[in-house]
Amino acid sequence: MRDRRRRDKRGPATGARRKSCPFCREKVDVIDYKDVGSLRRAISDKGKIRSSRVTGACRRHQVQLARAVKRARELGFLPYVSDR
Repeated sequence: MRDRRRRDKRGPATGARRKSCPFCREKVDVIDYKDVGSLRRAISDKGKIRSSRVTGACRRHQVQLARAVKRARELGFLPYVSDR
């Protein structure tokens, strides 16, 4: 009986939906490295690229997002680390 209650609490709540990709919703085909506003939302305050679980991006857009952030960092549009 004790194991049964424990198992019930583990999984996601019934009816839980994955959040849809914000880039797919806006019908964005390619993520641009010059669009610093959308790239800033994808990096943490320490400067790390956030995971797709946090950003809500699909796999295709998450790969494009990571590549765009890396390019923007290389060109100096985004910092590698935080300002502190």
